[in-house]
Amino acid sequence: MKRATLDETTSNSPLEAAIEAIWFRNFITGLIIINAAILGILTYSDSLSPGTVSALEMMDRGITFAFAFEIGLKLIVYRQQFFKQGWNWFDFIVVGISLVPGGESFSVLRAMRVLRVLRLLHVVPMMRRITEALFKALPGMGAIVAVLALLTYVYAVMATNMYGDTDNPEVAQLFGDLPSSAFALFQVMTMDGWRFEVVQKVIDDGHPYSPFFFLTFIFIASFAVLNLFIALIVEALAAEQKAATEELIDEIEEDVQQAEEERDEMMELLKSLREEIAELKNAVAAGNKADP
Repeated sequence: MKRATLDETTSNSPLEAAIEAIWFRNFITGLIIINAAILGILTYSDSLSPGTVSALEMMDRGITFAFAFEIGLKLIVYRQQFFKQGWNWFDFIVVGISLVPGGESFSVLRAMRVLRVLRLLHVVPMMRRITEALFKALPGMGAIVAVLALLTYVYAVMATNMYGDTDNPEVAQLFGDLPSSAFALFQVMTMDGWRFEVVQKVIDDGHPYSPFFFLTFIFIASFAVLNLFIALIVEALAAEQKAATEELIDEIEEDVQQAEEERDEMMELLKSLREEIAELKNAVAAGNKADP
């Protein structure tokens, strides 16, 4: 028997074909969605009856064992090749955490069960495409984060020097030291209550021209640098969509080429049939002429 491959379009055994079938993936997707709903409902366990909580926890354990059974089937089929994909590692670790003995006694491990919901990111093709595009954009995001951190550091040093030496406890809490200034500028960058919670306090402390300082930071950090994240993600999604489109076009061209080859074979077959029919007609005509 041929060794199984991670290519979902081909299968070398009935078990591999079953695992890669659409109905199986849809079944797993349904279990993930149901499990997500159960974990959400269990957050209200204090207001639910003990019987309902027990039933939901039993369903959760049953779904966990179903996921473990799925991973076991894939390990049997793919063997070492299973670990060649990062998503398979993710599934293996997340399901493994859910099966840790005594995990229910630790709130962290119990809370991490919800990570199983993230399996939708690669089970659903569209989500997987978007997630892979985001991963491809991470190197560029790192450069943007570095620029943003440098910009925040420069402005934080300036803000500490300009506004940190004050008797106002509220302003001192915002800009009394470098970490506090960086955190306050981060709040300004997100524009979450920046007008009254940060800038107005600085103005009231005797700095009437401070809005110009904060506005330049907002224009540079929020409107310029942060928008680079959006541009980078859009570019990554466009590249991923282009790659998917090109792959689809290649598949269509292969199908068209195969259809043309089959058509040519049919034409050759029809031609040979016509020749044989013509020969038969000639033979019959010659036989009729030979008869007295």
